[in-house]
Amino acid sequence: MKENVIWLVIPCYNEKEVLPETSKQLRDIMHGLINKGKISENSKIAFVNDGSKDTTWNIITQLHNEDSIFTGINLAHNRGHQNALLAGLMTAKDYADAAISLDADLQDDVGAIEQFIDKFIEGKDIVYGVRSTRATDTKFKRGTAHAFYKVMNFMGADTLEDHADYRLMSKRALEGLAQFKEVNLFLRGIVPMIGYETDVVYYERHERFAGESKYPLKKMISFAVDGITSCSVKPIRMITTLGMVVFSVSIIMLIYCLVVWILGKTVAGWTSIVISLWGIGGLILLSLGTIGEYVGKIYMEVKERPRFIIEKVLYEEK
Repeated sequence: MKENVIWLVIPCYNEKEVLPETSKQLRDIMHGLINKGKISENSKIAFVNDGSKDTTWNIITQLHNEDSIFTGINLAHNRGHQNALLAGLMTAKDYADAAISLDADLQDDVGAIEQFIDKFIEGKDIVYGVRSTRATDTKFKRGTAHAFYKVMNFMGADTLEDHADYRLMSKRALEGLAQFKEVNLFLRGIVPMIGYETDVVYYERHERFAGESKYPLKKMISFAVDGITSCSVKPIRMITTLGMVVFSVSIIMLIYCLVVWILGKTVAGWTSIVISLWGIGGLILLSLGTIGEYVGKIYMEVKERPRFIIEKVLYEEK
């Protein structure tokens, strides 16, 4: 049986509290898989430092010096989770037969890694990690998460419910991902566009091992807006439909006002005028804001700025 080179890709931003435990658990799992003959001894655990302000990069460097199974990728500037993840995957593409992406906080069940490998050995190109339950979430977070996936799918984005960024991608799937050049990244929506044979691994998501969440409510809302506007133009089509409805209503109101005027029954009333002004004004501002989101994304795309710049890579082959 072929020994596959597998890379674990873990974006890190200010993760000094979790890295010692995360690295220990991942090293044990990878060495266990190597001993079983499921993966090559050249497989790596790649930590991507996304411009951390703490000692995260120093810890990654120390881990690499102690054990060559650890690889470090240091970005020159903080570029956000999705870009950091992409930087790791694009680096892994040149060395690995497949890469598994996961978070550094140990919320993703690292015990499921072997199941991902087994699916890959069976011939799957993309394997999604899907949460079996949301028992650890608050009622508010559970409700907003389900609403997010429903809205995403309603808006036309092809996303898998309860799947974040815990997934395996084969080398050819990574090469397919490299062909997507957009600056506004939403990998949960892009990866399903690649195609190839897919499968699912179900797992229990744990509480964060240590440190603070990097996705407070404000960032989650921003992430949702980015996801919708990056993968679908349905909001703009909805504005067009809304405009047609409002225009139709205005025609009806115009006819009504003319008829009332002809009959001599016009009554001065400020209520209907005020409601109309506020209602139409609100719709105009909402429409302009939605269009502005798309114009802003076009602005970022046409500049073709690099999505990430790698300052240094720690890599050593056995």
